Amino acid sequence: MLRKALVIGATGLIGRNLVFELLKSNIYEKVVVLVRKDMVIKHAKLEQVIIDFDLLNEAQQYMDTDDVFCCLGSTKAKTPGHADYRKVDYDYPLNTAKLALAKGAKQFLLVSSMGASMSSNLFYNKTKGEIEDAISKLNYPSFYIFRPALLLGSRNEYRPLESITQSVFKVINPLFLGPLRSYKAIEGTTVARALVKAATQKIPGKTIWLNPQIMDLAASKT
Repeated sequence: MLRKALVIGATGLIGRNLVFELLKSNIYEKVVVLVRKDMVIKHAKLEQVIIDFDLLNEAQQYMDTDDVFCCLGSTKAKTPGHADYRKVDYDYPLNTAKLALAKGAKQFLLVSSMGASMSSNLFYNKTKGEIEDAISKLNYPSFYIFRPALLLGSRNEYRPLESITQSVFKVINPLFLGPLRSYKAIEGTTVARALVKAATQKIPGKTIWLNPQIMDLAASKT
């Protein structure tokens, strides 16, 4: 039976590539994206819903889905205050997870980050760890956590420091072999492919995909 997908964070580096992967997939008959602004993409399977994420309850009718993909994430530049940052990285994903589960969603796939931990002294990593824990307590039939390293790829917004870092990693990336693969920069397209492939596996319970596993999954033929 064909499935429905719901995506939040669809305008980011991973999210945008994920939408393209879902639209290409013959597993999904419908892809709903909740966005703040039009993605300027047209496709027969795609439904864009422009919403205010502070009013997620008003979008409950769009939560009737099989698989939820969360690629939401902010930056210090866009949300310098901890409260606003936490709203994007914690409140919005958790509220979406609750609403979709109530509508019958069976899988939740969360893009987190390498180093995510509730015990971290870094606010970013600590928040990522807390959202992982909060969603795991909702008891989705299948919950997937993806923890990629530094992301490579073109974004819709210009981030000077990140652009410099990406340029450096493109040069040194081939040196990250063996155990160092955990720190190897990874393309946003690679994470997107892995997300879709993971969703087809329907692994019960919580599964964490670290950077090397994400790369291997994306490259697999399954």
